[in-house]
Amino acid sequence: MIGETDQEAIRRIAHRLADAARAAILPHFRGTALCADNKHRSGGFDPVTEADRAAERAMRAILEAERPGDGILGEEYGRVAGETGLTWVLDPVDGTRAFLAGAPTWGVLIAVADASGPLYGLIDQPYIGERFEGGFGHAHMTGPQGARPLRVRGDRPLNEAILFTTFPEVGTAEEGAAFAELSRHVRLARYGLDCYAYALVAAGQIDLVVEAGLQPYDIQAPIAVIEAAGGIVTDWQGGPVHEGGRAVAAAGRAQHAAALDILSRVP
Repeated sequence: MIGETDQEAIRRIAHRLADAARAAILPHFRGTALCADNKHRSGGFDPVTEADRAAERAMRAILEAERPGDGILGEEYGRVAGETGLTWVLDPVDGTRAFLAGAPTWGVLIAVADASGPLYGLIDQPYIGERFEGGFGHAHMTGPQGARPLRVRGDRPLNEAILFTTFPEVGTAEEGAAFAELSRHVRLARYGLDCYAYALVAAGQIDLVVEAGLQPYDIQAPIAVIEAAGGIVTDWQGGPVHEGGRAVAAAGRAQHAAALDILSRVP
């Protein structure tokens, strides 16, 4: 059990990490000299840039100084074991493809988790200047229009729902077919927002995000933020998804149940 004093310390450090990541990333965004290396080993495209690496290094430096007993799991520099039972889960630029294209829908993901999953999370968008926070009794956002609470939109029929995913292919052929079937039942399906779509669920703007092939650092901060705002995040069978894989995030139980009725048919 984390006491209130430690909760507040974790929150303060999480915001420091997000500030440090912003400072490391923004000088590279929309820069003409930005280059990307390809991490994919079998002919695909999985880019990483110096912005990704610099942001994770900046966040790790703060954690090593301020929280030396905690573990760290980051996309670019892997896992460091801890002693406290807490792990900081970092994705320095979620949406590097969008970043390379100059689109402002990428973000920085920061979560704090124990063995049961994420306890607290931040979704930060440095260029837009929006920050979404969830956990330890907090669910709110700040941005150009000021600060306000986060609250999902609640139950509504699937035929009134707005659905997002990042890539139209949605993983394997079978996973893509399941998403296509779900998309036929919603009012609007859109693509390409990476972690920002999860923030929109928490902010009460959309109903569903469905993805596959995720890593823990892709989903743990969104889980914390959406659950703090009253939403639901599970795998396609309705179980825990903090270790990655197939995820469905929902703004209400009605949308979640209707989505699972379709998605859970995929073996």
